[in-house]
Amino acid sequence: MHAICGKVCGGVRSGITAAFRIDVARRRIHIAAMTRSKQKTSNDYAISVELLPSPVLAMRGDVVLADSDHAKLMHETRLPDIVYFPREDVQTPLRTNADRKTFCPFKGTATYFDVVLPNGVFEAGAWSYQRALKEGKSVEGLIAFTPELATEIDFGSNQPKAVVDGAITGPTVDWLMREAWLCQTPEDLTAAIARIFLADGIAVSRMSVMIWSLHPLIAGKNYIWTRQSDSIATYTPSYDIHDNPAFVNSPLRHVSNGLGGVRQRLDIDEAEFSFPIMQDLKQAGATDYVAMPLPFSNGQINVFTLTSDHPDGFTTPNLGLVFECSTVLSRFYEVFALKENAQSLLDTYLGPRTGRRVLGGEIRRGDGDEIDAAIVLCDLRGSTKLESTLGREAYLDLLNTFFEKVTDIINAHGGEVLKFIGDAVLAIFPADSTSGIACKQAIESARQIVLDVCLAKTEWNNERLIDCAIGIDFGRVTYGNIGSRERLDFTVIGAAANIAARLADHCKISGQRILARRSVAGVDPHTTALGVIELPNVDGPIEACAIDIEARYDG
Repeated sequence: MHAICGKVCGGVRSGITAAFRIDVARRRIHIAAMTRSKQKTSNDYAISVELLPSPVLAMRGDVVLADSDHAKLMHETRLPDIVYFPREDVQTPLRTNADRKTFCPFKGTATYFDVVLPNGVFEAGAWSYQRALKEGKSVEGLIAFTPELATEIDFGSNQPKAVVDGAITGPTVDWLMREAWLCQTPEDLTAAIARIFLADGIAVSRMSVMIWSLHPLIAGKNYIWTRQSDSIATYTPSYDIHDNPAFVNSPLRHVSNGLGGVRQRLDIDEAEFSFPIMQDLKQAGATDYVAMPLPFSNGQINVFTLTSDHPDGFTTPNLGLVFECSTVLSRFYEVFALKENAQSLLDTYLGPRTGRRVLGGEIRRGDGDEIDAAIVLCDLRGSTKLESTLGREAYLDLLNTFFEKVTDIINAHGGEVLKFIGDAVLAIFPADSTSGIACKQAIESARQIVLDVCLAKTEWNNERLIDCAIGIDFGRVTYGNIGSRERLDFTVIGAAANIAARLADHCKISGQRILARRSVAGVDPHTTALGVIELPNVDGPIEACAIDIEARYDG
């Protein structure tokens, strides 16, 4: 393998699930009873090499690339046959291509060569396994040409053997076809496939799956299973992983960058190791390691790794079975990833509460509810002056910090940020039963924002550049989709949202940082009544109160 209709009733589903659980329990017993006996899988994946005793020619048009009566023909299950020539029988000059290298789990590391032709150079047109693994020893040091270069292979009087590939069957394939869909999470899938590999005769002691994600903070998720614990550990590295030396010089990065899979026997001299992690695995008792790509349909390359502690490592049928099934496994992981990415993106742009509603199918214009909620509009003051004083980049850093701190406080008080409007934050505190709790949460979050974000002298606000104005109101609003037929916005519409925004604007006139309608402020004893005020584009006057804090906004 080079460079690697209808409804299902609840009763049926329950019966299948119960049977699946029983079968898993049986497999766990089988796993516990496994020994280090000879490995045997239920498939026929194999590699064989035959000598071609009569002359064989490799041609490109009229150019003879190689002419040999000692060529060898490699048969590998479900792959095209490849002819390998002794180096001395190659007729065209070869130049090592240092930029091209691939790994084969059976044959080892392939070194590539540029082939010098009469009319130019064909880059990476040939390869060779200079230090082959066991399955590839018979072609070690020999030269093979890519099909794009060698347009014709003349076998002369040789009669190559006819090799018929059989069908792969057995526990792993049966499980993938019949039961894998029952796994509810990627963790369940990872543990289940590791156990089924063991049941099918593959001596895997450790397995990991690295799936890259679309998330503002998390680069991906790494699921690691070990036979010793028979459980899954999930890690969520940040984007700093890409600069971490342990990742930079690792098989994960190599495979993710599209450079092919990795195979490393660990029972050899450590000087042979291509990656530092191999030494750690060897010290833990591992004898063999494989990392292979798990490609998604969008081109994203994820990584699947297997480690063995069997004295013989992985066999060719072992790895053949894994690689043949990897594309199917990849699709299962892609389904999980698509769902997680969708949820992550919706949470990022809409918030978790709103995101769940959209993911649940509320995606048509007009979908939504009328709810009672407290609305908070928090506006950063002096933005124009800040941008001109700080410069665009520094201002954006300050604005992002402001948004982050405000969002954290609102979330901590049971609210949810609906959107950022320019330099303002719009948040909602739904009332589950009574208005008092929602209003109290909104006021407490507003006070915390002023105290912790605006007034506290911190590393990110050491000159107290950040100040804000906050308006709060409570009422019945429409919470759902509005917009055109093709472009929707999930938001709140209603008088409470409008009044909250107008109260925030009125803070500058009144010299206050937090203003709320009197009916809202009544749940908090630390307020100052401002009487009746007129607000632009609001029908009739309203009674307003200032929420007392440690200092007043001076405009």
